[in-house]
Amino acid sequence: MKEKNIKNVSYAIAAGLLIGSTGFAAMAAPIAGVVAMTSTDAQTVSSSSYSTLSGVQLTVSNILSDASAQANGTAAGTSASGNSAVASSQSEYANIAIAQVNDYVNIRNTASEDGEVVGKLYDKSAATVHSTENGWYNITSGNCTGYVKCEYVVVGDEELAKSVSTRLAKVTTQTLYVREEASTDSSVIGMVPEGDDLVVSDESMASSGWVQVSYQNETGYVSTEFVTLSTQFVTAESKEEEAARLAAEEAERKAAAAAAARKRGSSSSSGGGSSANYVAPSGGDGSSVVSYASQFVGNPYVYGGSSLTNGTDCSGFVMSVYSAYGVGLPHSSSAMRSVGYGVSTGEMQAGDIVCYSGHVGIYTGNGTIVNALNESNGITYTDVNYSPILAVRRIF
Repeated sequence: MKEKNIKNVSYAIAAGLLIGSTGFAAMAAPIAGVVAMTSTDAQTVSSSSYSTLSGVQLTVSNILSDASAQANGTAAGTSASGNSAVASSQSEYANIAIAQVNDYVNIRNTASEDGEVVGKLYDKSAATVHSTENGWYNITSGNCTGYVKCEYVVVGDEELAKSVSTRLAKVTTQTLYVREEASTDSSVIGMVPEGDDLVVSDESMASSGWVQVSYQNETGYVSTEFVTLSTQFVTAESKEEEAARLAAEEAERKAAAAAAARKRGSSSSSGGGSSANYVAPSGGDGSSVVSYASQFVGNPYVYGGSSLTNGTDCSGFVMSVYSAYGVGLPHSSSAMRSVGYGVSTGEMQAGDIVCYSGHVGIYTGNGTIVNALNESNGITYTDVNYSPILAVRRIF
């Protein structure tokens, strides 16, 4: 698909200087839409797309338009209630549309109710507006270009756009220290591996080389020299992507159920678990996963570890628990946002993998997660809402 008049908007800040960066692979969305990554350097990088078992995911380097390039034929901005949205032509959000609907609004190939549906723009997801035509916006969002009725989106509202996006710091060094204060002399409160990302809570110190981030149940600081900053939006899902996602989700469910059945059969034939102190997994549903995982509460946290008895970190814990059911997962909290299939926070059930900024745990079904939290607490129970949830993934 060819997109016009779009600029890439990704940037990295290192030692107080803006440095061009390439686009990121987008993470799995917690709803049926697709997550896009945007940034702010002046370079143009190619958008890429790929598929995983969790559905289609995109790297979108062109979600934010160049306001000057859109001056001819761009809508002034109409809110969902029909009121004009005030937006400066110089604002990078001037041509960003945010869906305000109960579920989704159809994207059609023509500016008419009779037009063919080519995709869905889900509530709070973002699009770039190119022009307006008889009460319709011509938009691009993710891999989908078409028309949506003006009444279902809000255009040019910077505060709204910021409120539905997430600012991330992606780790670009082998191990990143999260510090208590914005100084290399400050104590280290945690470590994050390369490729993981943290939610940025305050960028006011970015010019001095530091940003404030959320880390597990604490607030800390990381050096901008070792991260790349980006903005995450949820974007549209094309008709083809929706079909591929649904097929992949069904295949994943069947594969997970088959793996659990094989594991149960293997455990029965061997006469029980591998340890005298712990009960081997039984069953093949989320409740079984929680029961098995809960046995290890009280055991130690070890950064980089994956032993449920001798020490593990957060992703190692989830990986090892599901490994007992014959399910292979990555040893990375951010990579786990792409496993299984996504569900909304309102649909969470026991056994779901809950992904946070730099952390991951297993939902127990009663408002808590069981997780390898930190060195002080080890494997423990934590309130599921202790930190903003980035994704919920289901295996069984």
